[in-house]
Amino acid sequence: MRKMIRGAAALATAAAAVVALGGAAQAKPAGDWAGCPSGAVCIYPQDQNPAVKPTHVFYSYGAHKIYNQYGNHWVLNNQTGGATAALCTGGSGTGCGGRIAAQTGVYANLTPINSVALYRP
Repeated sequence: MRKMIRGAAALATAAAAVVALGGAAQAKPAGDWAGCPSGAVCIYPQDQNPAVKPTHVFYSYGAHKIYNQYGNHWVLNNQTGGATAALCTGGSGTGCGGRIAAQTGVYANLTPINSVALYRP
């Protein structure tokens, strides 16, 4: 019986890890989220999981260059009013991937990323 309980616990832990590392984070209500102020887009240190304290905080719309960001990072869009964000391979907000909806986040490889673009709703 103990083996079965330990096996179930290990399976639950593995499933939680897969959910944490893949896809988008769940939507959150307005307000600070994992240290990211309301109205901002935040990038966290490499492999900081869960996201706790951001290293980059962006408030203004448009492209923002980022430097020396390698490997996997959480990027949280804590903007309000439906504003979106995107990760871009070009330094001036070109070559952007899919939009990150307001109050969601992604765990992404930032090695090829050179800017973050914030878009008005």
